[in-house]
Amino acid sequence: MAKQQSFGDKVKGKKKDAGITVKFVKTVKGDKGAYKFQERFVKLDDINKVTTLK
Repeated sequence: MAKQQSFGDKVKGKKKDAGITVKFVKTVKGDKGAYKFQERFVKLDDINKVTTLK
């Protein structure tokens, strides 16, 4: 027989990271004058550090 795993058991096993993940979108001017957008996810310890991203 398979083990019965409850939702509570699943939640106990996962560890929550201290910090926040934000999506960082950067604008880059291309070769022919068109703009491109580069997107990436950045993990920060504090939301106030979002203004220091470049």
